[in-house]
Amino acid sequence: QLQLVESGGGLVQPGGSLRLSCAAPGFGLNYYFIGWFRQAPGKEREGVSCIIMTDGTANYADSVKGRFTISRDGAKTTVYLQMNSLNPEDTAVYYCAAVRRSFGRCVTGVNEYTYWGRGTQVTVSS
Repeated sequence: QLQLVESGGGLVQPGGSLRLSCAAPGFGLNYYFIGWFRQAPGKEREGVSCIIMTDGTANYADSVKGRFTISRDGAKTTVYLQMNSLNPEDTAVYYCAAVRRSFGRCVTGVNEYTYWGRGTQVTVSS
């Protein structure tokens, strides 16, 4: 059973940066799509970005384009979300998710993903 573990969340001031990690201990992610999602209090979970692990092709929600960058490590066991120019509206619990797929275009629909981590809190506040 694939298990995902997020890390790297925390408290940051507006304009600051954080890098989140999503790891699957003991499990290769080569034939998966990996997505990052977030859920703010009282709001629905929304997709932020996704990446195709085989070739690194990525997609982003309009709200984070130009500020967030998704990437993977060379061993294809960890996915990162570099978040720059953070603002209070980015405050949320951030989740990574996976679906076994290696072709097509990755999308950030919540229902597209099978495996989910427990999330990491990101708080942007002065």
